[in-house]
Amino acid sequence: MSAVVPAAEPPLPPLMTRRHALARLREAAPVVLPSLLLCDFGNLEREIRQLEAAGVQGLHLDVMDGHFVPNLTYGMPIVEACRRLTDLPIDVHLMISDPHRYIRPFFEAGADNLTIHVEAVADPRPVLQEIRTLGATAGLALNPATPLSAVEPALDLCDVVLVMSVPAGFGGQKFHPVAIEKLRQLRQITRPDVLLEVDGGISGKTIASCAQAGAQLFVVGSAIFQGSDYATAVSELTSLARN
Repeated sequence: MSAVVPAAEPPLPPLMTRRHALARLREAAPVVLPSLLLCDFGNLEREIRQLEAAGVQGLHLDVMDGHFVPNLTYGMPIVEACRRLTDLPIDVHLMISDPHRYIRPFFEAGADNLTIHVEAVADPRPVLQEIRTLGATAGLALNPATPLSAVEPALDLCDVVLVMSVPAGFGGQKFHPVAIEKLRQLRQITRPDVLLEVDGGISGKTIASCAQAGAQLFVVGSAIFQGSDYATAVSELTSLARN
């Protein structure tokens, strides 16, 4: 009787591919990143194909655990499904407690960038280092009420800094202008290669001021998914960010 050989696990994407994903976004900046939180998950492949046709440069996935934030969304299976459907960079925003427990699983699911919240950890440095050691790029997020001093000690390990312009946890909230000043200050104290990202209430009314303050990545939900013409929405928002 021949021995049963276990099926080989699918190979992970090459590490250079993960790092290159951020370089793609940097070269394409300003970049509108659709937040899939508001997409039709019953037709995920159709949604992704429409977004690709609209010319998006990457996808943003909001992971919420019902503990760090009150809302509960999705986990590794959705990231994995997106990875199977597209080669666009996948930007995963972990709004979860104990993020260090989930870094490897989300990396293995296909995340190119993993962003944790400074409010969720006693010290973000070991978690950011783990993300970078695995081969993904590392982001650090802060809520509107959190001062910049909370993230400054870890900026040297950041590839992305995500400035929340609404409190983390729900889509469709009103933009908080404190984000503008944080972006301006971050642009002065971060390395030139660090990408500044803004999330929350980004629309045609707010995106230009964020861009002028230094943001390069713009997470957009309602302003894309509440309409039927994704291409026009993405094009108009990108144009406003560029001008």
